Amino acid sequence: MSMKDAYIKKLEAQLREWSAEIDKLKAKADKATAEAQIKHHKQIQELRSMQAQALEKMEEIKKARGDAWEDLKDGAEKAWSTLGTALKSAASRFK
Repeated sequence: MSMKDAYIKKLEAQLREWSAEIDKLKAKADKATAEAQIKHHKQIQELRSMQAQALEKMEEIKKARGDAWEDLKDGAEKAWSTLGTALKSAASRFK
């Protein structure tokens, strides 16, 4: 397995994990009061948007030829970091 393939597998696994966490937050939000639901669902929409951006970065890496994927790695890392931080922050507010 190439370094690129291993990196993509790592990104895919992390996206699946985060998707499950977002689904859990949505389930909690659905049980909240009406006012809290509005706030929580807005946060969930933001998380889904960040998730889509991270997926887009991963797709760019998949399509990159040769070592060009290395140049895209920084952008992917930033997207992953942003999503991870936002998810942790949202999870702490949903408790």
